[in-house]
Amino acid sequence: MNELKKELPTSSLWEQIFKASSVYEIYRQPDNETEMPTFSEYISSLCKQRGKVPERIIKKANIERTFGHAIFRGDRKPSRNTVLQLAFGFDADIQLAQSLLKHAGHSALYPRVPRDAVISYCLHNHISFINTQQILLELGLPLIGGSMK
Repeated sequence: MNELKKELPTSSLWEQIFKASSVYEIYRQPDNETEMPTFSEYISSLCKQRGKVPERIIKKANIERTFGHAIFRGDRKPSRNTVLQLAFGFDADIQLAQSLLKHAGHSALYPRVPRDAVISYCLHNHISFINTQQILLELGLPLIGGSMK
């Protein structure tokens, strides 16, 4: 997938699903809007779109280099924590962070979960990954991906 496709709003997808005469009609649509690119395709497209190279994203996300490249190649499936680290690597806003989590098949950030609220605040305010880890540590919340480096 070379370009990120403009996604159809979820409300429109629900409408299409409920208006379909059978489940097979939805499943067999040639350009099915419910299909998403693989996570590696999605993050690679994001890099191209933003003029960034994976190496810089991986470094900024504080992810081990070999593991990070395996994610970009599609050889490894990232955990929710690793996706959150990548969000920091991409300088993501909340919308992009939620999209990264969705494309990786993980639950979205939820404001009623204290750790998610802190992470969301930090993303929104462009606080670095290392500083976010420090804040989580100070608040006694679980760190993203384990220990601080």
